Amino acid sequence: MADPQDNHPGEEEDEEEEIGDASYKTIKDAVLFAIDVSSSMLQQPPPSDDKKAERDSPTSAALKCAYQLMQQRIVSNPKDMMGILLFGTEKTDLKDGDSTFQHCYLLSDLDVPSAQDVKQLRDLLNDEEEAAKILKPAKEPASIATVLFCANQIFTTKAPNFSSRRLFLVTDNDHPAKIKQDKDIAITRARDLYDLGCTIDLFPISRAGHGFDRTKFYDDLVYPTSPSDPDAPISIPSTTRVAKSGDGLTLLKQLLSSINSKAAPRRALFSLPLELGPGLRIGVKGFILIKRQEHIKQCYVWVGGEKPQIVTSSTSHMADDTARVVEKTELRKAYKFGGDAITFTPEEFLHIRQCFGDPIIRIVGFKPLAFFPIWANINKATFIYPSEADFVGSTRVFSALQQKLLKSKKMALAWFIARKNAAPVMTAIIPGEERYDDEGEQVMPPGLWLVPLPFADDIRPCPEQPEEPKTEPELTDKMRIIIEQLQLPKGVYEPNKYPNPDLQWFYRILQAMALEEEVPRKADDKTLPRYKQINKRAAQYIQDYGEEFETVFAQKGRSTLTSRPKTGKKRTAPAGTADDDDEPKPKKRVKKEPKVKDEDGDDDGLTDEQMAGLIDRGQINKQTVAVLKGFLSARGQSIAGKKADLMERVQEYLEGKVF
Repeated sequence: MADPQDNHPGEEEDEEEEIGDASYKTIKDAVLFAIDVSSSMLQQPPPSDDKKAERDSPTSAALKCAYQLMQQRIVSNPKDMMGILLFGTEKTDLKDGDSTFQHCYLLSDLDVPSAQDVKQLRDLLNDEEEAAKILKPAKEPASIATVLFCANQIFTTKAPNFSSRRLFLVTDNDHPAKIKQDKDIAITRARDLYDLGCTIDLFPISRAGHGFDRTKFYDDLVYPTSPSDPDAPISIPSTTRVAKSGDGLTLLKQLLSSINSKAAPRRALFSLPLELGPGLRIGVKGFILIKRQEHIKQCYVWVGGEKPQIVTSSTSHMADDTARVVEKTELRKAYKFGGDAITFTPEEFLHIRQCFGDPIIRIVGFKPLAFFPIWANINKATFIYPSEADFVGSTRVFSALQQKLLKSKKMALAWFIARKNAAPVMTAIIPGEERYDDEGEQVMPPGLWLVPLPFADDIRPCPEQPEEPKTEPELTDKMRIIIEQLQLPKGVYEPNKYPNPDLQWFYRILQAMALEEEVPRKADDKTLPRYKQINKRAAQYIQDYGEEFETVFAQKGRSTLTSRPKTGKKRTAPAGTADDDDEPKPKKRVKKEPKVKDEDGDDDGLTDEQMAGLIDRGQINKQTVAVLKGFLSARGQSIAGKKADLMERVQEYLEGKVF
């Protein structure tokens, strides 16, 4: 949970937070809900037997969506701001006594939402009498120009330097301007918002017998949005592209689902020069487009008192012998080498870490793309995109390089240092093509991928693979039918539709604790198989496959379903042997040391020459402790200590010997 008192509007917008060992620039978002409170928006929908039919009025449904969004943001994006502005109300209240904007009611001020704000909104949704007092429509509708000007003032005073500011406009009035002068004023106010860097997302509501027509007014008011970060590789999807159907509540729910599954903001991992040759550099930014999201523990909370409190932690180092507090100036970093600790001063350690040079991506050569094996990818790939911040003209040069690599089917080899104190990595620069979905929206931008390559020490021999199991053609045909019945829509797995159940369960528990709600017992896991649909589609085909399986393997006399491997019976010892009750039985099983074998399989043990050969090839660490102890014991050496001590003792014994 975030303390709203520690996040003042307009401050600390350019701060950088440290995540792991990489520095990211935080992108904060400010969202203001502007909800129309007119008589038509407060009307209940007609009764319906459909379980999925809407039961609330458009205004109440929009407030519930805002409440759910506030619940999500208070945990997943604790530094974002949210506010709710009602327009068309009989009352005028902007929290500061200002009555300039008539028929505008600021239900929740634009600020970092606290648990108390969420509780107040929840109580309002549950209290019909209080909601009726606030949601009382005015006799004359509010001017849309006044609403836009009010939103402008709220964004300017509460979030002046935010990198992302959005206005969610929910209304069913498709022509709020009675005369042309009102429309011109509204367009001017909207243009002021766009000049401020804000975007307007329209959520139109269609009434019974009257569809929402955007062409009457809002096509001249609402523009397609642009990404909040001008150097971002993929623009943030906007609701304005799909807001032509008039079903604004469905769009709101789709937005909530989108935010729920994509809670992590897009941020640049690094900004580095890309050196194509001596004296030729361009600017690029690195992004991790696909990354596993984990629980981010920003602070510890103490729940032992009346109210949960944020814990203030402190760390101190103490000496083992005297329990004295050791200051930071007394600490030294060291490495263990040959049994001794080699210490370094901070200056020496910094020189060692930065001895490879400044952070850079330097191309050292080109190779055919077919030479890149799939097993050479040892870590997650980084997507790079041009940036004009440091070098003007970087976009043109970057585009030419990307298109040339695609056309020639080649990849570049590069020397890559991500940041200061980072170890250098050899990477393959692989070109990526631009891709669009069926609706014409970009799903993958054109750019380059940095794929880390292994060094010689990173390559390990693959274990011997057993012979691949083979099946019969009849079974293959039957299984192909089953797989066809279980195909996903469009035959493609879309991760955006499946939020991480573990992550969402973590957020849900935090919400329940913060809002003093009942802790849920079961998580909403959308990754669970739909057993009823599977049974309906493929049950008969699975049964046919089982019958065919029995028939095929029964004919060959090796059915694994009907036959079982024979198990041997335990033999009983004859009378008079050591197992009789008269003979004493050992109380403890004694573990026998395995016999030491050399490379030929003999039990003679390794010779000095063979052990020296293993040391030269760097394979001594692959020998077991029993082998090392057997080698030392045969030569009268001590066998005490761990494996590292035994290896060191073997090396000391073989030093100076000539083979």
